[in-house]
Amino acid sequence: MEAVLVAPDQPLSLGEVESPAVGSSDVLIEVRAAGLNRADLMQRAGFYPPPPGASEILGLEAAGVVVEVGADVTEWKAGDRVCALLSGGGYAEYAAADEGSCLPIPEAMSFTDAVCFPEAMMTVWANVFMRSALAKGESFLQHGGTSGIGVMGIQMARHMGASTIFATAGSDEKVQVCLDLGAAHAINYRNDDFVEIVKANGGADVILDMVGGDYIQRNIDAANLNGRICNIAYQNGFEASVNFGPVLMKRLVLTATTLRARTAAEKRVIRDAVATNFWNAVTNGSIRPVLDQSFAMADAEAAHKALETGGHIGKIALTR
Repeated sequence: MEAVLVAPDQPLSLGEVESPAVGSSDVLIEVRAAGLNRADLMQRAGFYPPPPGASEILGLEAAGVVVEVGADVTEWKAGDRVCALLSGGGYAEYAAADEGSCLPIPEAMSFTDAVCFPEAMMTVWANVFMRSALAKGESFLQHGGTSGIGVMGIQMARHMGASTIFATAGSDEKVQVCLDLGAAHAINYRNDDFVEIVKANGGADVILDMVGGDYIQRNIDAANLNGRICNIAYQNGFEASVNFGPVLMKRLVLTATTLRARTAAEKRVIRDAVATNFWNAVTNGSIRPVLDQSFAMADAEAAHKALETGGHIGKIALTR
């Protein structure tokens, strides 16, 4: 099959590789769209290798048509349109996914729109709702509000009845997008101090952060009593000088997780929760995809450059 290949110090390019093996609980997807994530950039740079047994090909989510199913698959059949969370392999003509990591694509939805959902929604569920237990009536701060995860975090928190949603973003245009998606307070972090604004408006019960670095202390300052702060990345660094006094006095929970290396059974639990709590909202359009732009698979190098610049709003996708 055709796939995007990584070579040291070379631009991404298309090449021929073996098609993926289909396990007994797997479906083989003819990929029509693949989602880009910052984890792809990290893997390409050698900092985020795939888990044992996963495809070395880049790509943590795909949307397409099922063309083959494993012997034990009961949920899907050939011809079904699905979007899927992957451990790797999305930048290719075909990708294998565990049946418990797939979701049905709504009838009227395009493949490029559908690929906006699986990784982002499952990440938000696993961290905001499962790990940090955001409950109806609590306040929520989403950093990176116009990232692929951020646009879903805002919408999912709104759908589940968060009382006040805060979001940070890096431009006035992005601030407006956060407000349009459901944030009550969107903060341009280049101009304003998110800690001051969050505290002035009741504080945050749950914070989802991918920045790290100096944000670690600032999140602690913005959090309410019994607040939960969850990191899914540390783009500004893994190390910081932290005053843990407020953690003690506020009884805070600091946590961090990754999704990629979880077992198929764990991912199925997360998928099931997303399907139960949110998929009707996706189908009826009240939770919507936010697609910045798409590139042909052959232009994966240009797509990575667009992702690296950080100016995008929502998802960047590859299409076939």
